[in-house]
Amino acid sequence: MDVEALRERFVGVDFDTAEFRVDPDDALAFAQACGETDPRYTDSSHPEYQAPPTFTACFVSRRTMPESFPKEGFRRAFDGGKCVVIHAPVPVGARLTATSSIAEVFRKTGRSGGMTFIVHRMEFRDDAGELLTTVDWRMVARDEV
Repeated sequence: MDVEALRERFVGVDFDTAEFRVDPDDALAFAQACGETDPRYTDSSHPEYQAPPTFTACFVSRRTMPESFPKEGFRRAFDGGKCVVIHAPVPVGARLTATSSIAEVFRKTGRSGGMTFIVHRMEFRDDAGELLTTVDWRMVARDEV
């Protein structure tokens, strides 16, 4: 797999846009599941009531990869984790627009052999266009033997 060619062709190119609503019941359930006790996330009467900071990590875009991204070499791929960067509070009830792109493609060699990492990035913005969160999802593909 030519990682450099993948980088040149796909990194930084938006390939999907989706809209999501921050449902109050879902935000509260997420906060409770995380063991959150801060009233900003658990009490709708709190003056700074908002979704928990990592809430947008539960949203999934319609497509995980660009349409023309090669499938060969990714049959044994697995979720390598998520990273959420909070830029501003996420209001409960808000409508968010998320744009997906590939942020990075890189190789590493571990104990089990070579692996290709692909970072799928979703940027969540409110109706005014303000960036609220960035969620990076790492997909890891082991080399096929």
